Amino acid sequence: MQIIQSRRHFLAGVGSVGAAGFLGTTTEAQAEQPPETTSIRLAKLPAICMAPQYAAKELLHAEGFTEVRYVAVELGDATTKSIAAGEVDFSLNYAGNLIVPMDLGVPITVVAGVHTGCFELFGSEGIHRITDLKGRTVGVPSIGSGPHLFLASMAAYVGLDPVRDINWVASPSIKPKELFVEGKIDAFLGLPPDPQGLRDRKIGHVIVNSAVDRPWSQYFRCLLAGRREFVDKHPIATKRILRAILKAADLCVAEPKRVAPSQMERTGASSMKLKRELKT
Repeated sequence: MQIIQSRRHFLAGVGSVGAAGFLGTTTEAQAEQPPETTSIRLAKLPAICMAPQYAAKELLHAEGFTEVRYVAVELGDATTKSIAAGEVDFSLNYAGNLIVPMDLGVPITVVAGVHTGCFELFGSEGIHRITDLKGRTVGVPSIGSGPHLFLASMAAYVGLDPVRDINWVASPSIKPKELFVEGKIDAFLGLPPDPQGLRDRKIGHVIVNSAVDRPWSQYFRCLLAGRREFVDKHPIATKRILRAILKAADLCVAEPKRVAPSQMERTGASSMKLKRELKT
């Protein structure tokens, strides 16, 4: 973690130059063996945390991949299933959406952690710490989803029983944020841009920000996972893919405005929404 943060502080102070030269990828790539395959398929998801995956396209070209394709898949554990089914080769995903399937024998391999958390736990009046969630209603997209697994882990960490002490509300048609705004639930775990929107509207308050609050800020939230067969058969290609995405993550931190167009192009995100997310 200290190495990654130091690299990001360094990159943040570097002037604007070409992406490949800026990150030194071309020199490194030329000095090594070429990848076993020159084709790579990455997941295409409408989420801001996937930005390094999209920003890596030019870096992947510099690593020797002539064909870089983005395949549309669903969020959460559906992304993991797409990797295991061979629909995509690699993707970033929330740790919980990878660990649980791996424990069940799903053929995926986690290559590395890429960035820390962006979840923010919002609570209503009277809720100021995680332990205050005991006996309260908490909204999640679905039971077993990334937000549910993360918040259940947080609750267990402070001594609560996630099954008995918390009343989970999972609606297939109404988002947790909407239920929270309407006062139908007491708390929910939000992803950008929901937390930013609630702060603008002065609704609720933040109990935990996983990007800055310990110990949650000390753990990777999103990991890079690959199809096990690909990783086993193509170790050099895997190394080059990982290097490109890690450097793209640093580029997102150092120069977010540069990577915004690629994010908009590949996710269809609106300009105003993306600018708000990048500011945070």
